[in-house]
Amino acid sequence: MKIPEQVQRLAIVVGVLLAVVLIGRFVLLPSRLVARELHQTATIEREVVKPVRYAGSTACADCHDDVVVKKAKGYHKGLACEGCHGPAVKHAEDPGAVKPAAPRDRKFCPVCHAYDPARPTGFPQINVTAHNPLKPCITCHNAHDPVPPRTPRDCAACHGQIERTKAVSSHALLACTTCHATPEQHKRSPRRATPSKPETREFCGGCHAADAPLKTGAIKDAPKVDLGTHGRSYPCWQCHYPHLPEGRS
Repeated sequence: MKIPEQVQRLAIVVGVLLAVVLIGRFVLLPSRLVARELHQTATIEREVVKPVRYAGSTACADCHDDVVVKKAKGYHKGLACEGCHGPAVKHAEDPGAVKPAAPRDRKFCPVCHAYDPARPTGFPQINVTAHNPLKPCITCHNAHDPVPPRTPRDCAACHGQIERTKAVSSHALLACTTCHATPEQHKRSPRRATPSKPETREFCGGCHAADAPLKTGAIKDAPKVDLGTHGRSYPCWQCHYPHLPEGRS
């Protein structure tokens, strides 16, 4: 069987490119540019001469064991000490002569806690302008165990992205607790006590089924569907995002 001319041309092009690569790699490049051992040695030497700047959390614990114990039980337990206080090797070597930085103004904490829709749901976020205006964060929060001084009264304190989405939807006037049963413990330890979520089609049907009785609190003007045929047996949230039900997932 004759090989098509197009395939022959392609094979020639691939062969030429491969030859160029091999010649460049093994003939034209100086050996010092491709010697793996030489590069490893040079890299190690370059890194070793760099000054050590970070002491490590273990060094901090040698003197600040009370703070370490407190932080280990708080929401900042995963943060390294020097993540907030900066490089501390000089402080570890001579504690009396050098003190690490301690963020005491309002600019540092919002680097992580200012509202950003890219952050995960439930991550504590604030509107920097409106949240306790002009006050340093440490006025109300202990950085080593940043439990809010008061239990958040509104879900938006942690679920800012959901709140902003729901605010422009037809569910804007629904309280979060209409669909979620939220234990009081959730406000203090959100990951240990999670709110409930609707699990059946019948829950949404309480308002949106064609025969939804108004005595259950169903809104008269809410969009109605035949729950028996609409979407077949799929859960409603496979097509409708509850916080913005106008959109389709």
